[in-house]
Amino acid sequence: MIAGFGAALMRELGLAMRHKGDWLMPPLFYLIVVTLFALGGKPNDPHLSAFAPAILWMGALLSALLTLDRLFRGDFDDGTLEQVFLSSTGPLAVVYAKLIGHWILSGLPLSLLAAPLALQLGVPAQALPALLAGLLLGTPMLSLIGGFTAALTVGLPRAGVLLPVLVLPLIGPIVIFGAGAARAALSGLSPAGPLYLLGSLLVLGLCLLPLTATAALRNSFD
Repeated sequence: MIAGFGAALMRELGLAMRHKGDWLMPPLFYLIVVTLFALGGKPNDPHLSAFAPAILWMGALLSALLTLDRLFRGDFDDGTLEQVFLSSTGPLAVVYAKLIGHWILSGLPLSLLAAPLALQLGVPAQALPALLAGLLLGTPMLSLIGGFTAALTVGLPRAGVLLPVLVLPLIGPIVIFGAGAARAALSGLSPAGPLYLLGSLLVLGLCLLPLTATAALRNSFD
């Protein structure tokens, strides 16, 4: 399974290199959204830095949604996904690779981009570690939950319209705890509690969500 996972992950990264424009869109969208908030506020406005964690998290969520519809659809449409389910190695390693590849290509760049954007919003440097830790723990959950919903809707026409409706309610606790960790750091409190909760949810998601996504994809062929 490990060899199958490695091969599938390298395939995902190789395909992304051939379609760089698709994966440059989320960071560019993130940059534009957060910059517009910064330009719309008053210089050195303390209210802007107070709302910065929510702005950064919602920007990351909306940016990650841009690529979710293509997570399984291309392989589903050309028959590759069906061949994966018929292979002797099984589909679970491929599903894991697709979900982790989605985070590497979208969630990780968004998390790293958040630091300079946070400074642009007036977030003090001492709050950046909590903000980045929350994003590094929370953005994989965006990919896992988004991948599960993409698997549920892969066989439906116009699934891109339905995906945000399914993802947004499920991702609410992740945004609450992630932004809460940054707000705690901004207030001089310990962000450990929300970060531990995010870590627990991530471990649970890594154990369960690829399995449910695989079951949802198998159901799309029945």
